[in-house]
Amino acid sequence: MKTLCRALSLCRVLSILLLCCGDCSNADQRQLDFMLLAGPLTAQVYDFTVQHAVTQPLSLGRPGVDVQSSAFSCNGPLPEQSRDYFQYLRTRGVTHFKVPLSWPHLLPTGESDQANQQMVECYRTQLKQLKQEGLEPLVILHRSAIPEAFGARHSGWEDQATVNLFERYAEFAFSAFGDLADSWVTLSHVSELVEEKQSGAASPSPAGSSVRNALLAHEKALLSYHRLFSGGRVSLGVDGNDVSILSQSEATSRGASRGLPVLIYQLGIKGCASEQNRPLTSVLQVLKNPDLNILGCDIVSLFDQLSVDHTPESPSNMMGKAAPRSSSAYKRVWDKFSVQTPADRDLFLAELFPKGFAWGASSESFKVEGGWAEHGKGETIWDRFAHDGHVLGNQTADLACDSYNKADYDVYLLRGLFSKTYQFSLSWARIFPYGHGGSQSEEGILYYDKLINTLIQSNIQPVVTLHHWDLPQALQDYGGWTNESIIGAFTEFADFCFARFGDRVKTWNTFSSPWVVSHAGYGTGEHPPGIKDPVVDSYKVTHTILKSHAEAWHIYNNKYRQLQGGKVGIALNSDWAEPPASSSSAQDVGAAERYLQFMLGWFAHPIFVDGDYPPLLKSQIAKKRQECSNAEPADLPVFTDAEKKRIQGTADFFGLNHYTSRLVNETKGGCAPGPAGVGDFMSHADPSWPTTASSWIRSAPWGIRRILSFITAEYMSVTKVPIYVTGNGMPTEGGSDAFNDTERVLYLRGYINEALKAIRFDGVDLQGFTVQSLMDGFEGPQGYSERFGLHYVDFESLDRPRTPKASAHSYSQIIQRNGFSTMRDRRILPSSYGPLLQTIRSSDLPPSEVPSKAKVVWEKFTHQSKFERKLYHYGTFPEGFHWGVSSSAYQVEGGWDADGKGMSVWDTFTHKPGSIPNNDNGDVACDSYHQTEEDLYMLRALGVTSYRFSLSWSRIFPNGQNGSVNQKGVDYYNRLIDDLLTYNITPMVTLYHWDLPQALMAMNGWENVSTITLFNEFSDFCFATFGDRVRFWVTFNEPYTIAWSGYGLGTIPPNVKNPADAPYRVAHNLLRAHAMVYHTYDENYRRAQGGKVSISLNANWAEPEDIDVPREVIAADRAMQFQLGWFAHPIFKNGDYPDAMKWMVGNKSELQGLPQSRLPVFTEQEKAYIRGTADIFCINAYTTKIVRHITLRLNPPSYENDRDLGEVEESGSPGTAINGQRAVAWGLRRLLNWIKEEYGNPEIYITENGVATNSKTTVDDTDRIFFFKTYIDEALKAHNLDAVRLRGYVASSLMDSFEWLHGYTVGFGLHHVDFQHPMRPRTPKRSAHFYHSIVRDNGFPQPEDERLMYGHFRKDFFWSTATAAYQIEGGWRADGKGLSIWDKFAHTPLRVLNDDNGDIACDSYNKIEEDVAMLKRLRVTHYRFSISWPRILPDGTTRAINEAGLKHYHRLVDALLAAKIQPQITLYHWDLPQALQDLGGWENDTIVQRFRDYANVIFSSLGDKVKFWITINEPYNVANVGHGYGAAAPGISFRPGTLPYIVGHNLLKAHAEAWHLYNDKYRSKQGGIISITINSDWAEPRSPYKQEDIDAARRVVQFYIGWFAHPVFNGDYSDIMKNIIRERSLAAGLSKSRLPEFTPYEVQRIKGTFDYFGFNHYTTVLAFNLDYKNLQHYDGDRGAGTVGDRSWLDSGSSWLKVTPPGFRKILKFIKDEYGNPPIYVTENGISEQGLINLNDSHRIHFYENYINQALKAYLLDGVDIRGYTAWSLMDNLEWATGFSERFGLFYVNHSDPALPRVAKLSVARYATIITCNGFPDPALGSHECLSPEPEVKVQGVRFLGLEVSPSDAEVALYILFSFSIVGTIVTILLAYRYRKSIQRSKHKEDIHLEKRF
Repeated sequence: MKTLCRALSLCRVLSILLLCCGDCSNADQRQLDFMLLAGPLTAQVYDFTVQHAVTQPLSLGRPGVDVQSSAFSCNGPLPEQSRDYFQYLRTRGVTHFKVPLSWPHLLPTGESDQANQQMVECYRTQLKQLKQEGLEPLVILHRSAIPEAFGARHSGWEDQATVNLFERYAEFAFSAFGDLADSWVTLSHVSELVEEKQSGAASPSPAGSSVRNALLAHEKALLSYHRLFSGGRVSLGVDGNDVSILSQSEATSRGASRGLPVLIYQLGIKGCASEQNRPLTSVLQVLKNPDLNILGCDIVSLFDQLSVDHTPESPSNMMGKAAPRSSSAYKRVWDKFSVQTPADRDLFLAELFPKGFAWGASSESFKVEGGWAEHGKGETIWDRFAHDGHVLGNQTADLACDSYNKADYDVYLLRGLFSKTYQFSLSWARIFPYGHGGSQSEEGILYYDKLINTLIQSNIQPVVTLHHWDLPQALQDYGGWTNESIIGAFTEFADFCFARFGDRVKTWNTFSSPWVVSHAGYGTGEHPPGIKDPVVDSYKVTHTILKSHAEAWHIYNNKYRQLQGGKVGIALNSDWAEPPASSSSAQDVGAAERYLQFMLGWFAHPIFVDGDYPPLLKSQIAKKRQECSNAEPADLPVFTDAEKKRIQGTADFFGLNHYTSRLVNETKGGCAPGPAGVGDFMSHADPSWPTTASSWIRSAPWGIRRILSFITAEYMSVTKVPIYVTGNGMPTEGGSDAFNDTERVLYLRGYINEALKAIRFDGVDLQGFTVQSLMDGFEGPQGYSERFGLHYVDFESLDRPRTPKASAHSYSQIIQRNGFSTMRDRRILPSSYGPLLQTIRSSDLPPSEVPSKAKVVWEKFTHQSKFERKLYHYGTFPEGFHWGVSSSAYQVEGGWDADGKGMSVWDTFTHKPGSIPNNDNGDVACDSYHQTEEDLYMLRALGVTSYRFSLSWSRIFPNGQNGSVNQKGVDYYNRLIDDLLTYNITPMVTLYHWDLPQALMAMNGWENVSTITLFNEFSDFCFATFGDRVRFWVTFNEPYTIAWSGYGLGTIPPNVKNPADAPYRVAHNLLRAHAMVYHTYDENYRRAQGGKVSISLNANWAEPEDIDVPREVIAADRAMQFQLGWFAHPIFKNGDYPDAMKWMVGNKSELQGLPQSRLPVFTEQEKAYIRGTADIFCINAYTTKIVRHITLRLNPPSYENDRDLGEVEESGSPGTAINGQRAVAWGLRRLLNWIKEEYGNPEIYITENGVATNSKTTVDDTDRIFFFKTYIDEALKAHNLDAVRLRGYVASSLMDSFEWLHGYTVGFGLHHVDFQHPMRPRTPKRSAHFYHSIVRDNGFPQPEDERLMYGHFRKDFFWSTATAAYQIEGGWRADGKGLSIWDKFAHTPLRVLNDDNGDIACDSYNKIEEDVAMLKRLRVTHYRFSISWPRILPDGTTRAINEAGLKHYHRLVDALLAAKIQPQITLYHWDLPQALQDLGGWENDTIVQRFRDYANVIFSSLGDKVKFWITINEPYNVANVGHGYGAAAPGISFRPGTLPYIVGHNLLKAHAEAWHLYNDKYRSKQGGIISITINSDWAEPRSPYKQEDIDAARRVVQFYIGWFAHPVFNGDYSDIMKNIIRERSLAAGLSKSRLPEFTPYEVQRIKGTFDYFGFNHYTTVLAFNLDYKNLQHYDGDRGAGTVGDRSWLDSGSSWLKVTPPGFRKILKFIKDEYGNPPIYVTENGISEQGLINLNDSHRIHFYENYINQALKAYLLDGVDIRGYTAWSLMDNLEWATGFSERFGLFYVNHSDPALPRVAKLSVARYATIITCNGFPDPALGSHECLSPEPEVKVQGVRFLGLEVSPSDAEVALYILFSFSIVGTIVTILLAYRYRKSIQRSKHKEDIHLEKRF
């Protein structure tokens, strides 16, 4: 200290105030952390705007006035220009700013609970403003003397009470402002207390007591600070002449003696020599003396005395090495850095970036998007380049990373990274396929809309590059960037993008790395478009790009800036260039400068300096042109003055893409073209620099600092804009070690640190850093061989999974810390749970009855129809709902013996060979013990608010007892908890998740009551250690499993097999241990910590086998009590076991001859102690079992047999990878309701819920998505519909892990873990993205496409219903009808279910009047029916016309017309005359003429009455189902590869001939319309994120609807069908395609044979790619499998799922694909099976939603839909399923010979929709069409002479049938007994009968 004072004795008067710091960096760090101090703020602020700031001083005070005494004290608002002042200080190099607080203003009474909040907010505003402007606050608590305001109560520092008062004030200030400041001064002028004493101030205390107490107050404040925060600096200020007073305090004395760094808090210079720079130079020499340990200096007085002319640099720059001013910016920068030694150069800076620094990652469209031709995207020059074979290995970017379909995936990675920005480029050709606005692609635009919106939802700012190399090929065909017309095209493109996306995008790059386009694209030809013209085109392209950039900037500036408030810049790429270390020649320095000007200056100088190329570049080219008059090496275009003006200043920021550096020598390039030749330089890399996978990138981190300094010196002096590093990264090779990219970690760490130095030391205004790239991608000519990604992409998998590499985790830590601070982040205390934490002990509840009152749950739900049970519920959970994921210590941590951890019972068990499949164990598991950051990445990406994990007892207490604390284990959990809180993730901590310390098994583990105390001690330690941050504790996870599986079955550790007694004893101890821990928390910690304690119980839902049998209901209730109630009843009810358990175990024990029950008994005291020991109800739920009563054996005694019940799986639900764990979603809702009813409606947390998939399922885990989609929805129903108080949901689990007895053979994880890789890389599964969406949306908001729309169809809309002849007519041999193929098919055994047939069907042949009456009741305008071909032409030909058949149809048509119902006739609905089938049927092409002849008969007979004709119904089913699968008539399946296509071919030709017949012969006189009806499902990709599935869905639709629609509407089969079938046929060795070819004549004959599009539609499927190998059939050709979504409603048909949105989508598809033809929906409906229920709510739901989707298609999509037909009018023969599936609006009672038709409720609803012609808007008032409708009276039927309902008749029929069976059995038994009676004596018979019965 004295040395310092002597060193500063330079002027006549030198007053200094010294600050001794308490926690500073090491000596090597001091210079890097040097603090340049200004302030404080005063009430008056000068004009510090840009034009005035240069003339202003650093100080705001008046001469001769102590600034601190006039400091701004928050008595009013902040001075208006304070922000300008702070910005000015920052530009002058100031790093810290003094903020003195006003003690009496903050605490007017001195007490912290009476703070002036207005003052607090004022100071916080000032502190925030400082931080925002890049200044760190130095907060001064107080000056010295006690404030006068407190004088009445405190006599001064002599009073000990003042010390305590100051301590409380300090604690208040630290709490109020500690999040905004790291540097503190307790008392800034302690020396004034010494002066006060020397001036004779009265004091009753001994001399120096004021100073000692002040020092004591400082010491207490310092200790308080470090209790609250880790890191930070606290000290006090003394005058340089009074350093000795520090010895009066032990703490300050000890600090002074240690030689801690010194901060010169106040430095004044008076009376110095007249030459101003001399004292300054002297002072600077002192400050730089490494022996003096100076941390920083106050610079206000020092620098304010210098004139502006003598201070060209900021104070921070003046601290560096002095150097003469060079002639150019490059030489000045090089002079500055050339003198650095390698050690100085590479010194690491452990500091932080400015607050608000923009961290990001990037990608480029052509490298990652794929979807190269999706939705009309245009070809780019990169597409052409790769397809022409110019890329390594002939690789292409056709699929790349599939980001076009994976926007959610990419944003998931960014959330995991904690990235603040995402820089990506737009594909010009995806938005404007041909480069101009007239070719706009809406689908491409919507992709970018989605990406931008998803980013913003995740608080990630999009940074958008308009052009990154992928020019539309259509523009290149006209010259590309060499054609100046492209300027207009680019401007148009930019204008569109600004207009479309600019409301959300605030940062734009016009171009990224345009030098690469000019040089590599048009100079060397290494990149597309592959032009090799370095002389002309290369320069011309730059010229055009610069003008294009300028025009885009002006467009934004003039049209959008004011409204959108964004910024537009350009990202320029450049290496750093410097002469070799061995050379200091001016020539090499000049060559290095030319290198930079030919690369960076080429673009930067026009934009940032003067609108023209750099003078050095121009002069060098001119020189070369002079030297090479015969071989011009370069042709540099010239800007006009107007162009220069237009270009100059057209950037709001400078974007820099920088990757490497070059060493440059001067050389004579001769007349060689290109930058090196023209520039006369030669570049190379130092061989000692680390290499990368790319030959042009070597790691030279210091280069980025130097180039940033050059940019600042060269360009920012003219155009003052911020700089952003817009691209920095390095490539590695692929391979097995791709995840462990240590080279990239070191590379990024080095480059980012050098960027930090540029900010801290060089005054560079760098505001962001973007890593290239987010993930591996297509790297141009190198294809996928070079990988720049922070995330590994598996290009061998069509899922394109992304996995974070080590560099991703390293980079995320840099982002989180905002740099490289070595200090641990200050501890963050969790925010309150709010109402959840209001702990209210539950009131006593009476014991459960037998069965419990919760049986109402079965009564309420079990009678639900399948429709009611499965109807999806849209809605959200309340705000504040907790979403989480889970893990447990043994399953994920690994490190089984690391850092002193003790053995657990699971360690012992798994190390025994044969215990676990494959001898798996948890020794390493997921290695979470060493991969905390990796786990945090996943949690951040998921966006969860909670993470449930368990503590390893043996990691904290290795031997299970508190004397063995393992501090490293404690540290691990401390780090995990702290990091979770950093990201606002609530830790939910389980104290015990099955991994008992092995040491405790010496005392029998949980069977020993001593373990209770040991567990309490462990819990007590955890509460004390972690409880300040943990607010949610779980004592035990699944105690049922511990007791039964661990001590009963012995299947899990500790593997005790004692099913009779041990489970009950262990459960008894677990309950007592839980209660003890709860009370420990309640009594010792709750008040201070405010947390919750509970226990996680597991339970399967038990559903009675028969709800109507009381004994089965009791059995189900008993199952619940024996599992859930075993633990929940004592805790949540009365402290004791449920009576059902006590009764059963007690009785069984007595029957077993035991003196007492095997179930232990609680004392009354224990009951009271256990009762109410849970703050919330935590439940782990997975599956449902069907339960029935069984009397089980007494011996051997067993918990399992005590229950007297049998359990089976719920067979109707999907299985999982674990036997016995079916996914039964509806059971969860019932379980939650049961808990509500049984336990008094407690608050509930689902703490585990998930599903296992096998290890082969990696990232595409569709089943898990279905699981969460259905289970969480059932939880939502429980909350929203049943008022269950559900507060949180935890998905199990975060990642695949060690799954107990299954090892690694199954996985529950949302993330896949590669257990074969030593780094255990984690890859998000598709379910992770799905779960995130649930968390983000807080449930399932109703999708827009599911919402009901109000409106009406066109006035002349056709409303119809339909039937088909074979299905309803009957009369199969009546009046001369011939046989049809369906007659034969149905009379063939095993063809039709239940041997049903259409012989009678609905007898409509004889019931025309009844059928028409039904139609009138429906109010339809039309009726669609088919004509039976064999009823008209019995042998299929016109040789014999059956007039009786014709008369039948005349009667029907006449009856319809009389009822004002128009007939719609289908000529062929599958019932081909058998006579024609005997000749080959549809396979024989003669049938084309036969069908034409048949059509001619019908047209001529009925055409004058019928105006709507359908030639053929559903040709797909005829061809493929009838002739491929053989599931319909004629039942042919032995030629599936060819016959369906032959039949389809003839169907199309037959249709065309019938159409032409009508068109040519009948249309003019009959005036009807005619077409074909085509059926099709809609197909969605099973994974919408996967191009393979998207393509599969497209094939499904094209092979379905397109098979027949494409020839009719577009001409010929689609190219998809033709190409695929041909390729597969030839690959199988066939000589030609199996798909027949149409002749050109046939193509024209078929094309256009429609007047409308007849369309039958029922459902949607999810499609996925499925390789059938060489199988030659339709499905193999289609190459797709299909499934349904489990959340979709079922029907009575296995293939039909209720999916209304698909209806709208396929209608729009027809519009888009086939030219918007008029569409008549000719079939649409739903079936049911089972018992008759006329209340067909499912059908009402179906019609309402499907018809509404048709309305949306009409009103929103412009689909020309003109009619709708409900299938079907009545229940009928549903083909091969017989009468079991019923589609009808009317029920047909087949138990009554009269076959009466009975209306279902859907009749009234459909009639109303028809009457309303749609859906009137209720907001417009009541519509007349909605008048109340009469109730549907259920028509009675006759049964055994009685009038009964249809359902009663059916039930009675079943009963009668049952009686007959029983009677038969009884008769047989009696006969058997009689026979025995004549064989044996009566005595023996009696004995025999007695034994038997």
